[in-house]
Amino acid sequence: MKKTIHVLKEEYAEIRAGRANPAVLDKVRVDYYGTPTPINQMAAVSVTEARTLTIQPWDVSTVRSIEKAIQASDIGINPQSDGKIIRLIFPPLTEERRKEIVREISKMGEDAKIAIRSVRRDAIEKLKALKKSSEITEDDLKQGEKKIQDLTDKFCKEIDQIAQDKDKEIMEI
Repeated sequence: MKKTIHVLKEEYAEIRAGRANPAVLDKVRVDYYGTPTPINQMAAVSVTEARTLTIQPWDVSTVRSIEKAIQASDIGINPQSDGKIIRLIFPPLTEERRKEIVREISKMGEDAKIAIRSVRRDAIEKLKALKKSSEITEDDLKQGEKKIQDLTDKFCKEIDQIAQDKDKEIMEI
């Protein structure tokens, strides 16, 4: 369940929210001598202004391939290059785009809750299997089910809070 929360936070970090965030480049891979390589392993990525991300490759010959990889990705930003440094300027979000992002956030949160409930189902099935093989008693089974349900409720509330915080962040920008 903790892993589900961790994955959700990573997904939320990748959402382009009108301000520069290096996490949007985490999924972008550049063909570097035949190997798909993450940008942060071949360049210094930094936020220079609120809406500008700067990518300074350690090997200047890779500037063009980094640009192509960013254009081919689905982050929706065109890179601007001077031959040595690549700049990504994030446009301000429109109200329509904000609402679309909020819908995506809600869907991701719901998917995370489904994953949590799936973990709950698997755990309860294991408890029932232990009961069936007489390794635990009926009381142990009931206590275990209650603990698992309490954990599930706790993690679902945490997901709701994380999603609500991200919604608020998007709508305030």
